[in-house]
Amino acid sequence: MGFIHHNISEKLIKNNIKPSYQRIKILGYLSSSMDHPTVEQIYNDLLPEIPTLSKTTVYNSINLFIEAGIIQAVELGDHETRYDYIVIDHGHFKCIQCGGIFDFPLENDAFASKFLNGFMVKDKNVYCKGICGKCLANKNQ
Repeated sequence: MGFIHHNISEKLIKNNIKPSYQRIKILGYLSSSMDHPTVEQIYNDLLPEIPTLSKTTVYNSINLFIEAGIIQAVELGDHETRYDYIVIDHGHFKCIQCGGIFDFPLENDAFASKFLNGFMVKDKNVYCKGICGKCLANKNQ
């Protein structure tokens, strides 16, 4: 855990963010979480370990991380903002049965469109919803 702690601290420092204990824990949580947590999930999961943590601290830290480009906010159609440590272009698939959220790669030209000539794209978001392979397999048994 010390190694991960050190890498998170370095990442914050490189992005001109003071590596406070709470910020290190929040970013560490996001780096190890693959389920694209909400602020509520982050807060509830870290509260037993950091009893002095507030939701305001989580929100403020998240906003700092987004501004620095360390994480991204993801809207997945559930009226909740979720957060993703992976900031390279990729898509998200949400299973309507189990609620799982899965990342999938995008081809480099997935957004190529003559319509977008003359536009500057700053954010790309591909979101799919359906039933994941595991739920489909369970349904078919």
